[in-house]
Amino acid sequence: MAGLSLKCGDCGASLRSVQEAQDHAELTSHSNFSESTEAVLNLVCATCDKPCRSKTESDLHTKRTGHSEFTDKTAEAAEPISLEVPKATPMDANEPAADASTSTQPEEMVAPEVDKKILEELEAMGFPTARATRALHYSGNAGLEAAVNWVVEHENDPDIDEMPMVPVNSNAEASKPSLTPEEVKQKAQELRERARKKKEEEEKIVEREREKERIRIGKELLEAKRIEEENERKRLMALRKAEKEEEKRAREKIRQKLEEDKAERRRKLGLPPEDPATVKPSAPVVEEKKSMLPVRPATKQEQMRECLRSLKQNHKDDDAKVKRAFQTLLTYVGNVAKNPGEEKFRKIRLNNQTFQDRVGSLEGGIRFLELCGFEKIESDEFFFLARDKVDMAVLNSAGSELTSAINNPFFGVL
Repeated sequence: MAGLSLKCGDCGASLRSVQEAQDHAELTSHSNFSESTEAVLNLVCATCDKPCRSKTESDLHTKRTGHSEFTDKTAEAAEPISLEVPKATPMDANEPAADASTSTQPEEMVAPEVDKKILEELEAMGFPTARATRALHYSGNAGLEAAVNWVVEHENDPDIDEMPMVPVNSNAEASKPSLTPEEVKQKAQELRERARKKKEEEEKIVEREREKERIRIGKELLEAKRIEEENERKRLMALRKAEKEEEKRAREKIRQKLEEDKAERRRKLGLPPEDPATVKPSAPVVEEKKSMLPVRPATKQEQMRECLRSLKQNHKDDDAKVKRAFQTLLTYVGNVAKNPGEEKFRKIRLNNQTFQDRVGSLEGGIRFLELCGFEKIESDEFFFLARDKVDMAVLNSAGSELTSAINNPFFGVL
């Protein structure tokens, strides 16, 4: 019957041949063997040379020791398996056959004798009596550590918590010498110490990973903040550049208008066109020409600048009060620019004492808010900026003017 093997029903060991089963029975007194279709392997641990007869044994060995490399020597140790019981050579041809009833009579089974001291130690560690007895019996009463290792390797066995039973005669065999109480305590302490160190190492690894994650998140937040500040700086620079270009275009238009008016007056008087390279008008003439120009309406940004300049001039004796008013106005404007949908930032109570002390009582403060779009409502009790009247360009211009007024020490100086 090729492809079959033998398996011990007492300890689950996989055996390759009848001879191995007989040797196993002599060593352990086990007699419950059955045929098995599970392949018998010969996996040798590359680290400690421990042989494993099945994939289950190698997995348990890896779980207990951490060794994961095995050498497959199944083909080298392969032997034919014979399930036939070897025929006994009769001593005498005339000797009668053995009584069938005698050969089939079952032996009396009892619990195996194990080291009582080690059994008590295992029970004190929390192992059930049946599991501790089974571990000591199948580990050959080799000691506390061997019994614990056997439990780890066979913890998934279905009969792990069943009391093992052996023939009566097997208890007569002398058991291996047991460890002294001091040695037992030392082994138990070593096992607990190894478990504690392993737990500490795992906790250190987890803590290192958490610290790496915290550092990574912190770097990402700093980078996001830096990018936001850089974008804000670029936006302000672009806004100031646009304002300067607008002022330059306005000055150029005024100059062209002056030239056109001058040429028109000379034409009406019948004078030849004036050569700009040779004529250098005096200061009074230039002043007279300017007075004849049509008055250009001031832009809203210019009105804001003039409003802030007037506020500072009217309260030039109290710089701290003026600066506080500018900062308060910048806060109002900034809150609306950042949260245009929030009504609480677009509504100011006029009779609020803080508002009156910082802005309302200063000449020019109310006018500046009106230039930003705020209007008086509800019997002049509130200043309100309607959502559909929020002009981001106006608010940005107001913010630029206020920032300039706060940071420029010469702002408003005549």
